Amino acid sequence: MKEYIQLLKRLIRVQAFSKEEEPAANLIRQVLTEKGIAFQTKKNNTWAKNTNWQEGHPVILLNSHIDTVRPAKNWTKDPFGAEMDGDCLYGLGSNDAGASLVTLLAVFVHFNQKNDLPFNLIYAASAEEEISGPDGMASLIADLGFVDLAIVGEPTQMQMAIAEKGLMVLDCTAHGKAGHAARNEGENALYKALDDIQKLRDYRFEKTSKVLGEVKLSVTQINAGSQHNVVPDQCTFVVDVRTNEHYSNQQAFEIVAGLIESEVRARSFRLNSSGIELAHPIVRRGVDLGLTYYGSPTTSDQAVMPFPSIKIGPGDSARSHTADEYIRSSEIEEGFKIYVALLDGLILKAREFGNA
Repeated sequence: MKEYIQLLKRLIRVQAFSKEEEPAANLIRQVLTEKGIAFQTKKNNTWAKNTNWQEGHPVILLNSHIDTVRPAKNWTKDPFGAEMDGDCLYGLGSNDAGASLVTLLAVFVHFNQKNDLPFNLIYAASAEEEISGPDGMASLIADLGFVDLAIVGEPTQMQMAIAEKGLMVLDCTAHGKAGHAARNEGENALYKALDDIQKLRDYRFEKTSKVLGEVKLSVTQINAGSQHNVVPDQCTFVVDVRTNEHYSNQQAFEIVAGLIESEVRARSFRLNSSGIELAHPIVRRGVDLGLTYYGSPTTSDQAVMPFPSIKIGPGDSARSHTADEYIRSSEIEEGFKIYVALLDGLILKAREFGNA
C-alpha cells in the first residue's frame, strides 16, 4: 500500500476545495493512465470499469470523493504539507476522504484484471461531495448505467454504516411590524421567531428509527434588526433537519411548516435518508467478518444514489473537518484488507431492472 499512501500525500499537497478539484482529478487520471486503465470523465469526476467486464454480471460501484472543505483556522501544521509523524499522515482531506479514495483505488486495481469475478466493478472518484453539488455524484448516475450495489468510502473506522440520515435546510422568516423601541409600538418579529424556535426545540417527531434514532431539528442561525432603537419587522432563522427513514424530507417540511407561524422555505428536498437491508449479502458478509453496523448521522453521496449502498472506510468521522486532520497508514493498510475480504466470495444477484 506504500504506492497509494504516496498518492494520498500528493493529493494532500494540491488544493481540492469543492468546485476546485481539477488538480486532484488530474492526479487520479494520471495514475489510471500509468496503469493502462481506461477511464471516462465528466467535469471533475472520473470513473473506470474493470478490464474484463462481463455483461449480465451484477455491478458494484466503489466510490469516494476528491474534494475537501476549506481548512479550519486553528491548524498547527501545514494543511497541505502531508507531514508524516510516525504512523500518522497529517493533511487536509487525509481522513475525509482521501484515505478511502486511494484505498478503494487500490482495491479496484487489485481486482481489475481478474477473469473470474462474479461481478463487475466501477471505480468513481467524484467531486463536490462536501457541498452536495450538482456536478458531483448526482451528475453521474445516468452515465454509470445499472448499479446493483455501491460501497461509499468515508471514514467509519471500517465499520458498516447501513443507513444515513437525510438532510434538509429550512429558511424561516417571522414577520412583525416596525416601531420605536422606546414606545409600545410595533410587533417584534424577533419575539415571534423565538416562540417558533421554542416550539421546534420542544417538538419530537412521532416515529423513531431503530438504526437512525429520532428526526433531529437544530436551529443554527438567526438574524434580525437594523439598529438598537427599532423594533424589527422581520427575523430570519435557519433550521438544520436530519430525517430518518420514516419521513421523507417533504413530509418533514410539511410538519414543520404546520407547527410554526413563520414562513418556511426548503432549500432542497433531494437529500433524503438512505439505507440498505440487514439481509443484503454485503451486510451479511461484513457481519461474518466480524464488522459491526450502525446508522450514520452525517450525509454523503449515498443520499443521491438510487441503488443499495453501504458507507465504510478507513479513518474516524470525528476527525473530519477538524484542524490537524490525520489518517494512520496502518488504517489504510487494514482498510484495504477489509475491503478485499468483503468482496472476495461476495455473491450478488443482478437486478433485472437495474436502477429502476
